[in-house]
Amino acid sequence: MAQLRIALVQTNPTVGDLSANAGKLLAWTREAAGRGAHLAVFTEMFLTGYPVEDLVLRTSFVEASIRTLEESAARLAAEGLGELPVLVGYVDRAGLAPRAGRPRGAPLDAAALLHRGEVVYRTAKHHLPNYGVFDEYRYFVRGDRLPIFRLHGVDVAVAVCEDLWQDGGPVAVVGQAGAGLLVAPNASPYEKDKDDVRLELCARRAREAGCPLVYVNQVGGQDELVFDGDSLVVDATGALVARAPQFREDLLVVDLELAASDAPPSQVAYDAGDGSTITVDRFVLSGEPLAPYEPAPAPLAAPLDAPAEVYHALVLAVRDYVAKNGFQSVILGLSGGIDSALTAAIASDAVGPSRVHVVLMPSRYSSEHSIGDAEELVRRQGVHSRVVPIGDIVNGFEKEIELSGLAAENLQARVRGMILMGLSNEHGHLVLTTGNKSELATGYSTLYGDSAGGFAPIKDVPKTMVWELARWRNAHHSPLFAMDAPAPIPENSITKEPSAELRPDQRDTDSLPPYEVLDRLLDDYVEKDMGSAELIAAGHDPALVTRIIRLVDLAEYKRRQYPPGPKITPKNFGRDRRLPITSRWREEV
Repeated sequence: MAQLRIALVQTNPTVGDLSANAGKLLAWTREAAGRGAHLAVFTEMFLTGYPVEDLVLRTSFVEASIRTLEESAARLAAEGLGELPVLVGYVDRAGLAPRAGRPRGAPLDAAALLHRGEVVYRTAKHHLPNYGVFDEYRYFVRGDRLPIFRLHGVDVAVAVCEDLWQDGGPVAVVGQAGAGLLVAPNASPYEKDKDDVRLELCARRAREAGCPLVYVNQVGGQDELVFDGDSLVVDATGALVARAPQFREDLLVVDLELAASDAPPSQVAYDAGDGSTITVDRFVLSGEPLAPYEPAPAPLAAPLDAPAEVYHALVLAVRDYVAKNGFQSVILGLSGGIDSALTAAIASDAVGPSRVHVVLMPSRYSSEHSIGDAEELVRRQGVHSRVVPIGDIVNGFEKEIELSGLAAENLQARVRGMILMGLSNEHGHLVLTTGNKSELATGYSTLYGDSAGGFAPIKDVPKTMVWELARWRNAHHSPLFAMDAPAPIPENSITKEPSAELRPDQRDTDSLPPYEVLDRLLDDYVEKDMGSAELIAAGHDPALVTRIIRLVDLAEYKRRQYPPGPKITPKNFGRDRRLPITSRWREEV
């Protein structure tokens, strides 16, 4: 047996900021070297950030990625770090001739091994995901080579992200070719309950490959996606050896005992088991095993429970959207209700209460308890606040144009949206919208009113989960949070009956079923794509099925105009769910 100390570099790159990402590569490699690592593994497409979407179709961007990779190899050596092999993701090109159906420039989702100032080897992802939020057939061509490099006597194989998730391909070839260790750089987005799926997957692939597996995952927010880290190491039996924390950068350093090899350098083609052939390139960095040393204890971070991980995901998404887009502050309307209260708490935890501005905009229909609840939240969280009554503004509109019913109700929401956008323009705040997934699903959001803004923190959070997260946040503290005051959300905001307060004595249940009933139906229709017959067979009331399907289908045009927000469910409104606005298809009951 031989020993290796592997550094899993769980970091937060910024899409398109190649210079800053290269700087992070240097800094984290220096820390890995300081901790005695023999190999540092960064995440998928780390130098460019992930996902880069249509940027990858620009020749200038791909050339910058390749140039940054080569400059990084030289810079590591110049800084005295060249002896530590570094595996890092970037964008490369395949050099294939243009043809119809092939992405422009034939880009590759690539990974490279840097050592002694050189790019020693380049490889690329073989399986290209084309489901859910992924659209990689649009962007990349697939790789067909698998590196197995010998490091201190251990043969180390490399497979990129989706190559773990699909049967056949590189992992199957690793099992045939034999390796002492399989490392997998990833950029796997978060959704609730995904950590257990990943662990089970890694365990299964380790058993298939017949060797321990190192899974390194990105962390951070990127538009609608959140990456939770949760990097891990399993042994050849699939047993968990080490695990990094979720939702923060971390250097997970693990000592492993691995099978040594003396197989000669070679280039052999293998049947990948998926209709393709993969060529294995064996080469040697260092042949002799290390002298035995005392291994350090393997860190094993405990995974968060369900509401904790969702809340942390939302906080990280807001923090990174604000920081990576250059905003200094955020602003939102505070009604005293549960949605705006939870959004304010998330914002305070993300960027600090001193950078959160809230506006109380009471109308003629606002209740005293709602105004009081909003004022109480301001006292608890310490955010900046101002009061802008909208009664006279609404009256001014109504003097010039006669509106009634729903149009009059929506006018109030649009006045509030106009006020927030005006303050955003004046002071540079990012406007956070406060609508939840249940409202978006059924069309209960006003275009150019409560849908006006730049980012939507709870866009993918069903109403019942809004209450769950509020109760969880009131009961918990964390060093990751900027705010340590107890119970940041007033209890009355959680327990009172929800209402938009756009007409006298209005309640959400006037036009919607109880949210426990609604959210179960929405989960089956939106998340699981059940048709009307399936919904009824699942136990939902036929009349309610007809009504809710109609509401959801008619609101598609509204959702297209809603701001981006973090994905936390298996199917969010946005990248996951793509339905035509103009469509005469109707589910029959």
